[in-house]
Amino acid sequence: MSEPVYDDSRAERLVELLRALAARIREIEGDTDLLRAGPELIRMMGDARSELFHYEVRHTYDTAETGEGRKIVEEAQQQMENLDFGGSEEDAEWLDE
Repeated sequence: MSEPVYDDSRAERLVELLRALAARIREIEGDTDLLRAGPELIRMMGDARSELFHYEVRHTYDTAETGEGRKIVEEAQQQMENLDFGGSEEDAEWLDE
C-alpha cells in the first residue's frame, strides 16, 4: 500500500484550479452578474476547498520512516532529560577532597 502524498503535479493542478477560480471572478463584469454566478462559483470554490484540504493534510503527512525517526528522537530526548547526574553523597564527598 502506498503512502498518501501530495506530489508536485497535483500541487500544480491545485494552483491551476485556484487561478481558474480567480480568473472566473475577474471575468464577471457587474455585481449582479457576479451574484448570479453564485452556483458556479460555489461549485468552483467547493472543488478548490476540497483540494486545499487534501493539500494541507497530505503535504504535511509523515511517511512511516519519518514518523519512526521522530519517535526515536523524542525517546532519546526524554532519556536525556531523565538522566540523573546528581550523584550520591559519597560522590560529593569524593569531589570535595
